[in-house]
Amino acid sequence: MGPGTDLRLAAYAVCVEDGRVLLAHYVPARGRSNWTLPGGRVEHAEDPSDAVLREIAEETGYDAVVERLLGVDSRVVPAAERTVPGRPELHNVGVFYQVRITGGRLRPEPDGTIAESVWTPVPDVTRLRRSSLVDIGLTLARTRPPTGHVAPVPVGGLIQH
Repeated sequence: MGPGTDLRLAAYAVCVEDGRVLLAHYVPARGRSNWTLPGGRVEHAEDPSDAVLREIAEETGYDAVVERLLGVDSRVVPAAERTVPGRPELHNVGVFYQVRITGGRLRPEPDGTIAESVWTPVPDVTRLRRSSLVDIGLTLARTRPPTGHVAPVPVGGLIQH
């Protein structure tokens, strides 16, 4: 990576039950809020499947199990389009998992950037200001491509990086 770039490995949970998807409302200290999938950065020496379960617990209060690897998405977010202004270009590699909630209680993330998590009817997702990660995850869950890859989602309107 050259100067002025970030590389981020992240793991995301796609949890669909009874026609509803679990979404997290991301509210940064600076920048725009949006809806996204529970998940986040994989820590040093952490397995991505462990990271996604840790992130679900931190952000939502739920316990979960990974049921299936859905796929991997690689995207470059230009500096000018970062959610938080002033950050360099970001190369985000996201590992998407199908997860099932096994326990816990839904709550906001304590001292974090997730203000709330909500079970949202899948058809209602198109009306939300959301991360393109939501569309990628739902497409992976719906189509289950053998390659584990779907076409990039165009960013604009209600869809953000």
